[in-house]
Amino acid sequence: MLVRELMTETPVTVTPATTVKSALTLLAQHAITSMPVLEYGQLCGIVSEADLIRDRVATDRRAHEVLPNVDHPARPESVGDVMTRHPITAHPEDDLADAVELLTSTGIKSVPVVDHDGRVVGMLSRSSVVQVLARADEDLAKDVDAALTWVGLGAWIADVADGVVVLSGPDDSTDRAVAQLVAGTVPGVVDVRSP
Repeated sequence: MLVRELMTETPVTVTPATTVKSALTLLAQHAITSMPVLEYGQLCGIVSEADLIRDRVATDRRAHEVLPNVDHPARPESVGDVMTRHPITAHPEDDLADAVELLTSTGIKSVPVVDHDGRVVGMLSRSSVVQVLARADEDLAKDVDAALTWVGLGAWIADVADGVVVLSGPDDSTDRAVAQLVAGTVPGVVDVRSP
């Protein structure tokens, strides 16, 4: 599966001048965890929920035996003050497995997807990967069967359990390899086997 097949194609974006409050509102409204920051149409950073909430919650005096220091440092007010510059990115034609490795090894929740000119064309999040991997086995079987039929391999049957496809069909080794390849492209399939 390729990144372009799972990315959100029209990501919510902000500029460095966007206020922190406005950015927080956008995250809440769209149920997302981060947004690309664009300046003059080009990616210049990424802002995450962690960036936006840091230093935004006041100390509650009830939770402390001593009064907190009343001299509060100035809080950042714009996205440009808190964003991460030089964000990690993915490309639409990257293998999703490589992008998942990037997401899990770095601990980031989402990455902007950029084309070869550096323009943001999408956003890939861990939650999107979770949603596709959580697809029902019955739905996966239907989609694999449809994909096989579409390429002329309708004689092959897909049985799916826990995202693993087991193919059965004619004993032609050439068709078997193609059927396995096609089945593996269906979003949510984690492995393809044949008896």
